[in-house]
Amino acid sequence: MFWRHRSGGSVDPETVPAASLAGGASDRVKLRLPWAVRVLIVLMIVAAIAAIWVVNILLTERLVETTRQRAELRQSLYGGAILSELQRNSVVPLLLSRDPTLIAALNAKDFSTSSQRLISYVDEIGAASIRLLDMDGRTVAATDREQLGSNYANSPFFTEAIDTTDTVFTIFPNEAGAYEASFSRVVQDGVRQLGVLQVQVNLSQFESRWRGTTAAVAVTDAGGTVILSTEPRWRGKPLSEAILRTSVPSALDRALATTGAFGTDLDGRYFSGNALIQLETRVPFRGWRLVSFTTYESVRERVNGVLALIITGFALLLALGFYILNRRSTLRSMLFQRESVQLRRLNDRLSREVAERKRVQEELKETEQSLAQSSKLAALGEMSAAVSHELNQPLAAMKTYLAGARLLLQRRRADEALSSFQRIDDLIDRMGAITRQLKSYARKGGDAFEEVDMRHALSSALTLMEPQLRQEQVQLSQIIPETPVLVIADRLRLEQVIINLVRNALDAMKGSENRELDILLTQGEEVVLAVRDTGSGINAPEKLFEPFYTTKKPGEGVGLGLAISSGIVNDLGGRLTARNADKGGAVFEVRLPTVDIAMDAAE
Repeated sequence: MFWRHRSGGSVDPETVPAASLAGGASDRVKLRLPWAVRVLIVLMIVAAIAAIWVVNILLTERLVETTRQRAELRQSLYGGAILSELQRNSVVPLLLSRDPTLIAALNAKDFSTSSQRLISYVDEIGAASIRLLDMDGRTVAATDREQLGSNYANSPFFTEAIDTTDTVFTIFPNEAGAYEASFSRVVQDGVRQLGVLQVQVNLSQFESRWRGTTAAVAVTDAGGTVILSTEPRWRGKPLSEAILRTSVPSALDRALATTGAFGTDLDGRYFSGNALIQLETRVPFRGWRLVSFTTYESVRERVNGVLALIITGFALLLALGFYILNRRSTLRSMLFQRESVQLRRLNDRLSREVAERKRVQEELKETEQSLAQSSKLAALGEMSAAVSHELNQPLAAMKTYLAGARLLLQRRRADEALSSFQRIDDLIDRMGAITRQLKSYARKGGDAFEEVDMRHALSSALTLMEPQLRQEQVQLSQIIPETPVLVIADRLRLEQVIINLVRNALDAMKGSENRELDILLTQGEEVVLAVRDTGSGINAPEKLFEPFYTTKKPGEGVGLGLAISSGIVNDLGGRLTARNADKGGAVFEVRLPTVDIAMDAAE
């Protein structure tokens, strides 16, 4: 029950104790809430505690998992970007070492236009720089003209390149402490060595990109030494030593310090025993590994913000309840009004903070989407020419099958039309596989290699080319052994080579009255697949396998088929050659090692 005493006012005798009426000795206000109200308050407090406990656990687990998934996705993207950059640059020395202009310049020792030619390549390739050295180690052409005349006769990239005919990868720290990586290859005219071509890989671009994130990232070589890192002081040291001896990076000050990763005196862990996630991924290149440290600090902040809102909500409910129950008390009413104002201000401040955090998160999301879109557009720009070239043949075959199916349906021969639709479905699957495999011609390694019967690969390729062979009225002649002809290869990429050779033969015989296509498959010390046509022959065999070199009219080809085919055959350990036939036309030969020789070479 409540009672109050106002100066100059009346007193309710039913609510005033007898002792107060008699003597008026006490002025203290006595508050006694009904038991139902007290139970309701207790239940509300219990509900608030339960809600805070449950929300804290569920929201924390969810945000932790989200943070981990984002870190793993970012880890995968970083590793893929590094591998893609290395693979893209690794094929450049092989292509440029066959450039007849550079070979002629080395033979004539006339380098007046060589630097300009290298500069025209560097923007397309995206490499840091390209240098051409003579056999004395002197720089005779470079995209950076300040390097002309520099001598690198004792540099590892030069000495290792002249000792082998393969592309050599070297990485070493420069004077500033950053690591420089390059691919180099000897330039030969026949068997005579003329010089060395070096392509430097721009690895510093990854460090610049990574510094924009809240994670600490490091790349180590096979020996565990840090070669790339968002923290420059980590470079050149083993990762464990770098973490122990280096101060905390500014982006992870509180997160790393609270986990004790950089000091034994601190042990302020957030939840699950960790405030920091360490992810390690293998980069499939010379034993490299990518390690990242991601903080959970943002998770705790977001959880605390939600919990603060819940606490504020329950506090407002309690304040409203007390305000209603004690509205007859002026003193209590004023007190609750002041508390309500303060709580509203706190709620507004929290709301503004939450809105600000949401705004920052939206901006970050838009930035990540913009970066992802830019990366996709760059990749599409690089692959558009190859995709267009590789899909022309399946599209042409699909068009032929569709025309045939239309005629069959008009003649009410539905069963035969269904077979055409099945072939179209197979071609669609093949187009999807081709788009997944287009980048493989620049990849080093044999992850998809297996024993392949050349007869089956040839049969599949000719099945795909069957509509064009009939349309062009080509007389096809095949000489194939009855026994299996096995090689170690990727069957899809091997079929790509055969299709490219057959398609080039068909293009060469356009306009010819006598159209004969001879295919000969033999097996001896090596497996040889010969494709002969009755076209006009080869005019410039020295430029035949150069990228973007073509004798076709604009719109009929971009000159990538033979360059891609040559790269694939080289990856399989063989070689692709071309020559003019004695009786006219051209002969292309694919020479691959047999299974036994390929296995011995791999061992």
